[in-house]
Amino acid sequence: MSRDAEKTADSADKQALLSALTIDRDALADDRGRALKWFVLIALVAGVGFVLWFLEFPDDSELVTVRTAIARAASSVPSGASVLDATGYVVARRQATVSAKITGKVIEVFIEEGVVVQKGQLLAQLDDSIPQAQLELAQAQLRAAIASLQEIEVQRKQAQLDLDRTQGLAERNLASQADLDRDELSVEAVIARLERAHQDIMVFERGVAVQRQMVADMQIRAPFAGIVVAKSAQPGEMISPLSAGGGFTRTGICTIVDMDSLEVEVDVNESYINRVSAKQRVQVTLNAYPDDHFPAEVIAIIPTADRNKATVRVRVALLEMDQRVLPDMGVRVAFLDEHAEVEAESTPTGVIVPDAAIAADDVGKFVYVVDGQRIARRSVTTGPGEGTRVRVLSGLNKGERIVTDLSEELLVSLVDGGRVAVLN
Repeated sequence: MSRDAEKTADSADKQALLSALTIDRDALADDRGRALKWFVLIALVAGVGFVLWFLEFPDDSELVTVRTAIARAASSVPSGASVLDATGYVVARRQATVSAKITGKVIEVFIEEGVVVQKGQLLAQLDDSIPQAQLELAQAQLRAAIASLQEIEVQRKQAQLDLDRTQGLAERNLASQADLDRDELSVEAVIARLERAHQDIMVFERGVAVQRQMVADMQIRAPFAGIVVAKSAQPGEMISPLSAGGGFTRTGICTIVDMDSLEVEVDVNESYINRVSAKQRVQVTLNAYPDDHFPAEVIAIIPTADRNKATVRVRVALLEMDQRVLPDMGVRVAFLDEHAEVEAESTPTGVIVPDAAIAADDVGKFVYVVDGQRIARRSVTTGPGEGTRVRVLSGLNKGERIVTDLSEELLVSLVDGGRVAVLN
């Protein structure tokens, strides 16, 4: 092929490539149109969704702000049925100030006041550098004793072989009785050393166990499950069960209280102790919550009197635990007579709510029950009032949250099924 023909072919190929790179204006316009349609469709869907969301979840600033209260279980014990009233305190039967077995420096404390801890949980770490070094030393001594035992075992085998040879020679009158006795004593001596080595290993094993316990004692753990009510030590301080070192040494890490062991202790005047008996029903009222009553019963009457105060101590068990009951709280106790149980069985229990949570109209009395941010109107039947609270006999369950402080202005703003902003 000539050179001119080659140039012509190259020009044709380049022209074909340039033609392939040409932009199709019509196809580009179609692609832009489809993209614009999709964009408009997505924008419409997003706009409709936003409108629906705004209608369903309006701005919180436009919501009615309400305060709420919890419907509490009402005591079935009628008021005025007590044969004796007294005062006392809430005490914990299971309470401990956790300390260390030995004097040490606090490296880290893992708890704070109010923290719930489980049995065996790590509370604090003491400096264990010396106990760790002693543990490593005891482990090294144990390994050395094991190596010595293996060496003595080899010596025992050698002594037994020497004894076997001497016995063979003695049977052929080629060894004296002195040689035989010497080899027998050598075997017994090696066996005695072997037994001593076994005892040494046992001693070192127990030494390792003691050192491991010393290291474990550097970790202070919770003796039982409860709540931390006081934190006594900080990292860097010295701690000792005997307070060695005076005021610069702490005697404990923290104080733990088992809230399930709370009970009430009452000092009853000995002139009226005849009105109290074991298993007697009791009504307990906390000074902090004078409108709430807690059912209880007498656990025991301590069989001794205080001559200075002329009182006898009585232990009272709370039948229903409540998180509001705290150690050392002051209480009022009403000891009930025997026929209080019969009256209690016929007395409706219901729940106790603030009287400001009850409203009334032409239909009857009602409350607003809060579920999340929604409220629902519910008709109720009420019983006798108890101070600033009312007993609700029906229509409301224990633990339900209701709107309180129902003023006329607030009632106008509330709608059945509407949304509210809860303050508490």
